[in-house]
Amino acid sequence: MTTIPFEARRFQSTAAYYTRYRVPYPDDLIAHVSERTGLAPGDRVLDLGCGPGQLGIAFARLAGADVTGLDPEPEMLEAAASDAAAAGVTVTFVKGSSYDLGQRFAPLKLTVMGRSFHWMDRPATLKALDDITVPGGCVVLFGDRHISSTPDWRQAVNTLAESYAPERNADRERRKGPDWVEHEGILLQSRFNDLERISVIRERKLSPDDIVGRAFSTSATSPQALGDKSAAFEAALRETLAKLSPEGIFAEIVEIGGLIARRS
Repeated sequence: MTTIPFEARRFQSTAAYYTRYRVPYPDDLIAHVSERTGLAPGDRVLDLGCGPGQLGIAFARLAGADVTGLDPEPEMLEAAASDAAAAGVTVTFVKGSSYDLGQRFAPLKLTVMGRSFHWMDRPATLKALDDITVPGGCVVLFGDRHISSTPDWRQAVNTLAESYAPERNADRERRKGPDWVEHEGILLQSRFNDLERISVIRERKLSPDDIVGRAFSTSATSPQALGDKSAAFEAALRETLAKLSPEGIFAEIVEIGGLIARRS
């Protein structure tokens, strides 16, 4: 089974782009997940691999949860603390990773992850969470699934990623290989094996700036990963986008969801 090697600063230089340009998690999705998991005000929630804290802040704001965010990237934690303050909520942010899970985070009602589980040793992470999660507690994996892009700007970004950042792009491609086990298969072999998916579908309008910012928010084509190729990558992407849509009008349809895994 494929496990991607841990790299603490994989998302260095992405914090400035992440919250602004990644597909957001809608409030109605957060509210629905809170209801389905039986989350009550004051329940302990861990936002694991929290990045800039979008999920943790949302659960603190909408559900009144007692939230801790855990992430190895200092820039992300700084952005998360700033965003929590702007949202008027209290969230504790801690530097660390899934390898640092332990009793200091117990007892957890809920662990949420937004596009981060694939970077972890997934079976080991679930085993560690089983030790600190209350009976009936849950893990919820949040993410988004591309349905369509008009015109096909996603293919343009992927093609340029292969050219400008082949090593980083290879990590992403590992998740398409024959040895990669999907999250559902991993969860079903763990104590978190009662699965339910909740999602919403949205159409989003995008500008060229939005697409460039999205590209810079990913580990494969972050400014840090691209290094001295960053300016050339941006110029090539903008040139390609201008050819695809001279008017600069783009769209995407995405499914944004949460995979609820209840502890048996």
